[in-house]
Amino acid sequence: MPDSGMLNMVSFSHLSVIAQHPDSLSVPPSAEVHLWTTRRDGEVKLRMGDSGLAAETPVTVNQIFTSAVERFGDYSALSWKEGELQKTLSYREYYQACRTAAKSFLKLGLQRYHGVGILGFNSAEWFISDIGTILAGGFAVGIYTTNSPEACQYVAENSKANIIVVENHKQLQKILQIEDKLPHLKAIVQYKDSPKEKRPNLYSWQEFMELGRDEPDAPLDAIIASQKPNQCCTLIYTSGTTGQPKGVMLSHDNITWTALSTGKHVQLTEATQSQEVVVSYLPLSHIAAQMVDIWIVMRVGGLTYFADPDALKGSLVNTLKEARPTAFMGVPRVWEKMQERMKSVGAKSSTVRRKVAAWAKDVGLQSNLTRMNQNSASGRRPFSYHVAKKLVFKKVRKALGLDRCTKCYTGAAPITKDTLEFFLSLNIPLYELYGMSESAGPHTISHPEAFKLTSCGKEIPGCKTKVHNPDEEGNGEICFWGRHIFMGYLNMPDKTEEALDEEGWLHSGDLGKHDEKGLLYITGRIKELIITAGGENVPPVPIEDAVKDAVPLISNAILIGDNKKFLSMLLTIKCDINAETGNPEDELLPEAVEFCRKLGSNATRVSEIAGGRDRAVHTAIQEGINRVNEKATSNAQRIQKWLVLERDFSIAGGELGPTMKLKRTVVLKMYKEHIDNFYSEPPTPSTPENPLPPK
Repeated sequence: MPDSGMLNMVSFSHLSVIAQHPDSLSVPPSAEVHLWTTRRDGEVKLRMGDSGLAAETPVTVNQIFTSAVERFGDYSALSWKEGELQKTLSYREYYQACRTAAKSFLKLGLQRYHGVGILGFNSAEWFISDIGTILAGGFAVGIYTTNSPEACQYVAENSKANIIVVENHKQLQKILQIEDKLPHLKAIVQYKDSPKEKRPNLYSWQEFMELGRDEPDAPLDAIIASQKPNQCCTLIYTSGTTGQPKGVMLSHDNITWTALSTGKHVQLTEATQSQEVVVSYLPLSHIAAQMVDIWIVMRVGGLTYFADPDALKGSLVNTLKEARPTAFMGVPRVWEKMQERMKSVGAKSSTVRRKVAAWAKDVGLQSNLTRMNQNSASGRRPFSYHVAKKLVFKKVRKALGLDRCTKCYTGAAPITKDTLEFFLSLNIPLYELYGMSESAGPHTISHPEAFKLTSCGKEIPGCKTKVHNPDEEGNGEICFWGRHIFMGYLNMPDKTEEALDEEGWLHSGDLGKHDEKGLLYITGRIKELIITAGGENVPPVPIEDAVKDAVPLISNAILIGDNKKFLSMLLTIKCDINAETGNPEDELLPEAVEFCRKLGSNATRVSEIAGGRDRAVHTAIQEGINRVNEKATSNAQRIQKWLVLERDFSIAGGELGPTMKLKRTVVLKMYKEHIDNFYSEPPTPSTPENPLPPK
């Protein structure tokens, strides 16, 4: 791990020169470039606006970093724990480390427009490798830690990776299995622990940083000065649930401009006023984590605090209590897990405590809904709210490590209204954000003045939204425009032309609509739409959410019915997660046990419920599904068969992606036999096992 002594390697005499270098601002005339390219050395026409943020002067990654050093040089930029020891890097030390890493990459043979793959959990070395690669003229390429060796091979080969940086021995083994199939690979660097064996071209982090320590500044400065804002510097690989992953090419301007606009939109404060703090734990190969943890924070001189690698297995709350972030981004599953944990703790509380909490939550929800409906972030609160805040809300925030957090976000996957209302009742509004890798992360974000439950808010400044081919209810495909729109998919002109229309609008594949106040709502995904054998279009997410809402015992629900005569559903039950492996356990969560007791069931394990083994639970689930079916817009949208699976979905099991988003195609393959059984015989509404109310 780098420390300030080791990193104090570079003189800062060049800072002001590079920040003002005219070449790095020169963008060729529009006649020479187009809105998109798929060439690794290509340049694009920037979507500049005439005024406001859209007209801001384009800058490179190096320029925003040197600007941060000039303004926030002595402020802490990165912080992490080594054992019980707290380590930090200032902005000045951080930039020096990135320059040293850049020189080391060049010494190892990194070529212009070639990749450096980074395979490991979030850390200072991850950031330094990423930015060092960009300064050296390469492409920073995050690789998911859950990738198989074959998936790593595809990304490394597609990006022409000259160097791969791995976290530890486990990740190293993946690369060693495929290194003979990577003709561009010149070196491997391991950043945690020393490699267990000596091999040619395999370096520890210390050995790697030593390579660039005494290298002259001039060659690196020349490369930095030649970089243009409209050139690619980062590749984000899509998760590849439909075919091979696509390499999303993001330019310097995509990154630096989006970070600027987003920071303004959510009203982050600069460190000279009050330093923002974020916790880095989401996979950095995902654009949301990179944009929040690296780039937006850099724009305002914020501090990034690294979580432990087992953050999503249970240690995240401990990190939140230590870091006390001012802004926090959670994927829906993280918020759901917090909700489950709080409910479990509440179930064990005394009757008086439970009554006080229930009263406070009712006050909190009503008070916040009133403010939301009045579309006001200010105004008088009732006296009861202030009492509830003192008795409950403040204590809850402190217990979660969110006592300083004024900006709590959710994104990367759909979140249920139940979870949004649960946190709103505790005076923790979750602001939804919406975007994609191809828009360099965020496109719309909710904030206190533009907040409605289930809405994704309004565009970040300088961006536009178009609803393409809307139906009678205003639902159509959401299309984006702005300087955050990607350059193209590397070496994939056909796929790029599918995503970008002739005018340059990015087609998201998501269905949505605007309300009368211009707030955006996502109503489905075109590719996720289930089209039944009868030709009915069924968006699965609202029905899945309704079932989870109707039966709080259910953890995951997946609707099935594409090209089928009727809809069916696979369900999983809320259970403990193994903190070491991330695998779901057989034991039910305390709140699930309590739910079963209320039904008259003694079940304490998933295996006692799965497959219809527990009559009381089976009946309760069917009754919940009946209630959902009663609200169905047509017979075709009613669930006619369902099954409780033996285990919950997980990242380790492959059913959930790195941001805990449901991988529909994977689940459909894994449980093909169960699904085939649904359709091997017609639904039988008359049987007591599966009663269906008449419509």
